[in-house]
Amino acid sequence: MSDDGKKTLGLRGGPRAGQVKQSFSHGRTKNVVVETKRKRVVVPKPGTGKGSGGGAHLGDPSKRPAGISDVEMERRLKALQVAKANEAEEAKRREEDEKRRVADRQRRRDELEAKEREQREQEEAARRKAEEEEQKRKEAEEAKKRAAAAPAAPKSSPASAKPGAAAEPEAPRGGGAKPAPRKTDRERDTRDDRPNRNNKGRGDDNRRSGKLTLNQALTGGEGGRQRSLAAMKRKQERMRQKAMGGAENREKVVRDVQVPETIVVQELANRMAERVSDVVKALMNMGMMVTQNQPIDADTAEVIVEEFGHKIVRVSDADVEDVIHSVEDKDEDLVPRPPIITIMGHVDHGKTSLLDAIRNAKVVAGEAGGITQHIGAYQVTTDSGAVLSFLDTPGHAAFTSMRSRGAQVTDIVVLVVAADDAVMPQTVEAIAHAKAAGVPMIVAINKCDKPSADANKVRTDLLQHEVIVEQMSGEVQDVEVSAITGQGLDELLEAIALQAEILELKANPDRAASGAVIEAQLDVGRGPVATVLVQNGTLRQGDIFVVGEQWGKVRALINDQGERVNEAGPSVPVEVLGLNGTPEAGDVLNVVETEAQAREIAEYRESAAKEKRAAAGAATTLEQLMAKAKEDENLQEMPILVKADVQGSAEAIVQAMEKIGNDEVRVRVLHAGVGAITETDVGLAEASGAPIMGFNVRANAPARNAANQKGVEIRYYSVIYDLVDDVKAAASGLLSAEIRETFIGYAQIKDVFKVSNVGKVAGCLVTEGVARRSAGVRLLRDNVVIHEGTLKTLKRFKDEVPEVQSGQECGMAFENYEDIRAGDVIEIFEREEVERQLD
Repeated sequence: MSDDGKKTLGLRGGPRAGQVKQSFSHGRTKNVVVETKRKRVVVPKPGTGKGSGGGAHLGDPSKRPAGISDVEMERRLKALQVAKANEAEEAKRREEDEKRRVADRQRRRDELEAKEREQREQEEAARRKAEEEEQKRKEAEEAKKRAAAAPAAPKSSPASAKPGAAAEPEAPRGGGAKPAPRKTDRERDTRDDRPNRNNKGRGDDNRRSGKLTLNQALTGGEGGRQRSLAAMKRKQERMRQKAMGGAENREKVVRDVQVPETIVVQELANRMAERVSDVVKALMNMGMMVTQNQPIDADTAEVIVEEFGHKIVRVSDADVEDVIHSVEDKDEDLVPRPPIITIMGHVDHGKTSLLDAIRNAKVVAGEAGGITQHIGAYQVTTDSGAVLSFLDTPGHAAFTSMRSRGAQVTDIVVLVVAADDAVMPQTVEAIAHAKAAGVPMIVAINKCDKPSADANKVRTDLLQHEVIVEQMSGEVQDVEVSAITGQGLDELLEAIALQAEILELKANPDRAASGAVIEAQLDVGRGPVATVLVQNGTLRQGDIFVVGEQWGKVRALINDQGERVNEAGPSVPVEVLGLNGTPEAGDVLNVVETEAQAREIAEYRESAAKEKRAAAGAATTLEQLMAKAKEDENLQEMPILVKADVQGSAEAIVQAMEKIGNDEVRVRVLHAGVGAITETDVGLAEASGAPIMGFNVRANAPARNAANQKGVEIRYYSVIYDLVDDVKAAASGLLSAEIRETFIGYAQIKDVFKVSNVGKVAGCLVTEGVARRSAGVRLLRDNVVIHEGTLKTLKRFKDEVPEVQSGQECGMAFENYEDIRAGDVIEIFEREEVERQLD
């Protein structure tokens, strides 16, 4: 509004103006003009109400979208109406389905409650019948007692002997027992009629909340946890026991609980047969906030065991191995078993070729370089039907431990000696292993088909090592054989069979299996694989076993022919799959009853091995550490990483590496493992600057890429000779070159001159050899070396010359030394560096 009261010129429906008085502090005020805009009110036209939905405006030609005809508009309206009708029908159908599902659930619930009610009525009737029978039995017993006491009473009271009179005093007891079921029925009916608040979904007035899933619709549940069949059976059993007179309190079973030095809470609860939650609660009451997976000490465990009413049995950690007890076999349980024969001898004396001839196979063709680098285990059935188990050991010097293991698990040793080569170092070593193991020996003199063969020389050489063959009036059998022509093979098998018959080898196949690990490897597709020679019992698929620091469950057994078998008896070599890690070659395999025992034994052995290694490293004094550090200052180390295909090869390579070196250089094996070269190995090699030696293994693709990026050298070998020679050559490069000194002449100082810009110059006479400008010199005074250095100048007259021959005079000046006198002697010599090689 303007001051003159007239309306201002503006659009219709424009903003309305007004004034607002604002108050501020200190009494200050201010008038502010405020404009209020009107809201636009849209009045729907007739026929375009709420019921017409989103298409209400379509009938108005003024609000119709451009380019739409009346026919198109009518078609759209009809489609909209059809869609709304379909939606209404769908909603109605869903509502009917929902009502039908609710009715079905209610019907199933009524049927289940009817069955439960019928079951309870039957149990109640059985209980009443049992009580009545018990009451009748008690009344009969009391009647008998009164009848026994009747002769003492006078005969004039026959009324007392009537059954009705006798039962009359007991009527209150019997009558008091009968109303109880009726009261229970009333209580049960009242309990069933009132709504159950704790059990949701059972009352008729409860409604389903949320979506109905298919599982709930099929099971009749409405969001709550349904009772299982086992729960229903347990409930019926409790009601039956209650009907039969109530459940009697069972006596608590007092157990002897074995407790080691430390034990996990859950394991302690299992041994006491108590609930873990109760044990944790008891520990918390003692002030120990622990979980079920935490270990506690033996003293705390003792308090808990006594609190639960059990008896504690203290055991040490080593007692876990008591489950592997040695069973003494009875004579009637023993049956004959095949002999185990180990073929030993020097490298290239034909051990594997001889075994090939016996097996009619070609094993040697598969060995790299024609030498055996693994222990092979085979079974052979002879023409006579005898079964023989053979172990083929390598002859190379690096495989000493393999030959030792072969001798320890064998019954008979076949010593192969080449007739054209006689006794060699590894032959002597094999004889020592056989004697140490205390097993009989059979000498097979091989290569007798060669013209240079001399079997008598072999027999004579064996005498030096206390091996006396039968032809030398001894007890050791000897057979001349040829792996090429097959000569003497039958005689060799007969000798083995005769020796086995003398030994009377027997074993019990019905006991828990035990055996020795001949070889172990990590197969990419099969995981850890161990070649086991079963020595006692029968190893079956599914057996749980512990071997060294590893344990497992037999997943598969594979014989020497590559076939899967279900079991392996005594003296049978098999590959065992199912280990959780690669064991050491030479470990003993034992079958145990449970997986928990196997895991416990393996964990104990692993911790014991770690403590042993730590103790070995810590068992040094400070003085020893200082002395070792001082020694290592001048000691050059060549680090390497070794990955091999089998455990025995890795062990042999490590032993060979330990023998390389001297007081100045040594080879240090940072890591030796089994399996393919991985990216982790490359990372370790890069950090230590070491090359990776792969023996019959290869690097995987990520490892190859990482090695190329990081500059790590990977070398592959298939013959142990080449690996040892390369490492020895590389280690020789770390040796400091040997300095050799060669004497070339003497010179006598006649006089000493002082020359400007040069210093003191000795006038000399070369008395012997030659004096060279580039050579080294020593100054001798009274045959004592007082200076060693080089020449600054060598002159003949006034000219600088490279050398002066014997009998000539010259002038010499020393570099940075002037204490020279007449009569001193100058010794002239030359030095040269010579590269050294490791032996």
